[in-house]
Amino acid sequence: MSLVFIRKLSKAEKREADLTLALTAEERTRSRHKFQTPEGQTVFLQLDRGTVLYDNDLLQSDSDTVLRIVAKPEPVLMVQAPTPLDLLRGAYHLGNRHVPLEITSTCLRLAPDSVLQNMLEQLGMDVTEEMHPFQPEAGAYGQQGHHHSHSH
Repeated sequence: MSLVFIRKLSKAEKREADLTLALTAEERTRSRHKFQTPEGQTVFLQLDRGTVLYDNDLLQSDSDTVLRIVAKPEPVLMVQAPTPLDLLRGAYHLGNRHVPLEITSTCLRLAPDSVLQNMLEQLGMDVTEEMHPFQPEAGAYGQQGHHHSHSH
């Protein structure tokens, strides 16, 4: 029997998960797709188009089963810099290329790319490949569930 997950629960809806599904960053952007859990359970996502899933998001099926999404470790480039300003410079150059990018206070993470790795190393960055859950920034527009108000 397959389960169809039709709704992303809000953070306020605290529920215990019946199943867990680990997905890569790219897979977490697929709002309509078939996946298989490690236990062999087939699950279909039929979420609103454009839904992006994040680590620990909960989905509800049409039969009230709850599925926890987990960010799956995947190959990433970890970028570290001698100073915070250097790290900002690296983020700026990657942003100019519209690269999906995870930004932390101490490093940047992006999908492996030898051209970008070379560019970052020429900028003085320390770039290493590792397996890590990849959680890129959602972007300034169309963030699902992230509403910011700016007063002027």
